[in-house]
Amino acid sequence: MTRAQRIDAQTPASRNRVVDFLRAAAITVVVLGHWTIIAVDPTGGIQPHGVLDEARWTHPLTWVFQVMPIFFLVGGYSNALSWRSARRKGVGYAQWLRTRLRRLGIPLIPLLLAWLVIAVVAVLAGADPATVGFASQMALIPTWFLAAYLMVILAAPPCLVLWERYGWWSIVGGVALAGAVDALSISLDQPLLGYPNYLLVWAAFHQVGYAWLDGRLAGIGRRMLLAAIGAIGLLALVAFGPYPVSMISSAADAISNSSPTRVTMAFLGMLQAGLVLSLEKPLEALLARPRVWMVTVMVNLRIMTWFLWHLTVMVGLAYLLLGLGATALLPEPLSGLWWATRPLWALVLLALTGLVVLVMGRFEPPRPDDRPAPPLWKPLGAALAIIAGLAVMANVGVAGAGGVTWWWPLVPVGG
Repeated sequence: MTRAQRIDAQTPASRNRVVDFLRAAAITVVVLGHWTIIAVDPTGGIQPHGVLDEARWTHPLTWVFQVMPIFFLVGGYSNALSWRSARRKGVGYAQWLRTRLRRLGIPLIPLLLAWLVIAVVAVLAGADPATVGFASQMALIPTWFLAAYLMVILAAPPCLVLWERYGWWSIVGGVALAGAVDALSISLDQPLLGYPNYLLVWAAFHQVGYAWLDGRLAGIGRRMLLAAIGAIGLLALVAFGPYPVSMISSAADAISNSSPTRVTMAFLGMLQAGLVLSLEKPLEALLARPRVWMVTVMVNLRIMTWFLWHLTVMVGLAYLLLGLGATALLPEPLSGLWWATRPLWALVLLALTGLVVLVMGRFEPPRPDDRPAPPLWKPLGAALAIIAGLAVMANVGVAGAGGVTWWWPLVPVGG
């Protein structure tokens, strides 16, 4: 309690604790969601979306458990606050961008190097490169979010200019452009044409965080209106458009709402943001309690490490149990026993991931950086290298039929 009171007392009164809470809560939902929807079949191995593929009744639940919009909501709030602070202090875009990149990029280095070593050792030991590639792809799923988020960070300052000049119309324009990209991509059956929406959808919705910061969403009425717009838009797109119910990719659907990102995610974000922000006052009261605030602070201190490593731990445990033939510990997915053991499965993974966080968490807090501002090409080049490398590995892993593609992990590490 003494430590909790000390952390509480050291927190500036101006800090919006709800931002930190939503970030920590969203990470928790993502981690538990991944550990649940990814099934491990004792005969068929790891099934990336096993629950969603086999149980369509779970698809509406993804409207709750697909919480990536919440990350972009709090990201918009934080990035606007950070960029405005930088402008007041005379800090330029290049220096600001380098600071953001170091915060997100440095914790990636041990993860990528670890998977490069794992892949090389496994292939040299005779493992099937395709299996190694699949395992690494599964473990590196979280990196697709970082690639998208880094693109939004690159665009955050100019988007803030648009917001300050055009207000809500800047969001409407972004969503409309995303809808046009979707129409082209879906009508031509070319998912690659939908990739611009990784930026358009999230950059547009990211500005809802600007609205929150600027008080343009003050009052329960505006927040419920935002939720209603999100709900009506999402229901219309799903009911009358080509979009599936599930907000997470499933082999049971012809197209995906999240890979590539579709305009449905912007409306899901509006729905979630309106509902969550309507609870801001009760959350503020809850977070005024020192112990609750301390837990929130502790999670945020190692939030990147939890996020980046939680699937590596799951993949490692799954292949260990499969390799040992411990089928008794791997009940048939979606069976009664499987559902009953999900809490135990999550607790085991939580404990193992906690051990990894204790070791790897030291890479998360960046050291103070008092270097002079870099030339703009350096942070831009670094950002593009990180985005490109992560995007590729999230799709194909670090190995293929020809062996280990060792250069892909080194591209973002170089960045």
